[in-house]
Amino acid sequence: MEMVSKVLASDLEWWFHGPPECQHMMKVLTGETALNKGFKFEPRSFTSIGDCVITEGWEGQAYWVHVWTLKNGLITQFREYFNTWLVVRDLSPPRWEIKQNSLTLWQSQPRDLYRRSLPGLVLAI
Repeated sequence: MEMVSKVLASDLEWWFHGPPECQHMMKVLTGETALNKGFKFEPRSFTSIGDCVITEGWEGQAYWVHVWTLKNGLITQFREYFNTWLVVRDLSPPRWEIKQNSLTLWQSQPRDLYRRSLPGLVLAI
């Protein structure tokens, strides 16, 4: 817990989308539970976009995406999504030569869930 407190901003902003029983990572970050209790943090992919790091993985029956925002070596924002398709879009002013599809920076790739119907969200950065 001491190590975790060194990388979290004191005013950490946390967003969660999913069933309440899936709030695993926040419980780990706050010291409420140990990382090895009930949740396997085994990311399948890591992607860095600007000051954000996006990880996605699979835990039992839940597909998850984490979006970590870092500033000056600290985690300032943490977004946690469970069983949700996520698309990350760039909302900076478009240039005429850029096609609309190029504004999508990242999207969920849950290979095991391609036939499953999940709610979708757009994260604008």
